[in-house]
Amino acid sequence: MPLELIAAPAAEPVTLDQAKAWLRVESGNDEDALLSALIPAARARAEWHTGRAFVSQRWTLWLDRSDGRIELPLPPLQSIESVTFYAPDGAASVLESNAYAVGGQYLLLDTPPAGLRAANGIAVAFTAGYGEASDVPPAISQAILALVAALYEHRGGDGVPTPDNALALLAPYRTIKL
Repeated sequence: MPLELIAAPAAEPVTLDQAKAWLRVESGNDEDALLSALIPAARARAEWHTGRAFVSQRWTLWLDRSDGRIELPLPPLQSIESVTFYAPDGAASVLESNAYAVGGQYLLLDTPPAGLRAANGIAVAFTAGYGEASDVPPAISQAILALVAALYEHRGGDGVPTPDNALALLAPYRTIKL
């Protein structure tokens, strides 16, 4: 189930000014480049930990086969842009939107596909995330700030642990498979 990022978030849920205020970094540009790199790294780490997308982002999920029920990763799902089937000769066939339904994080196909190429026979393009950066729950933004602080404090170090306060803030948002 390979995922391919098509369009990254347009903005981060934490701004440079918020990170500087959180870290009590004086105004000026000495640390701006570093902090600007740490913010998306912290967001990506928090997204990985929760199994969610925070700010709207576009992805393609590639599958070899399906029984007609496809679980889409990275909740919350905003929309399905397209469902494409690939024949063994590589010919693409885009499924009409009336040939499937969406229920929660699931794409439900009216008819399971047949005659697909062996690898990556199905491509589902979708958008996931809470919406704009300002739509991200405040607890997640606070966890990202805690991660930025840990990365800033341990810059250059390997294996920076995720702070306990960030883990606690992210816990309600973790996706769990049973």
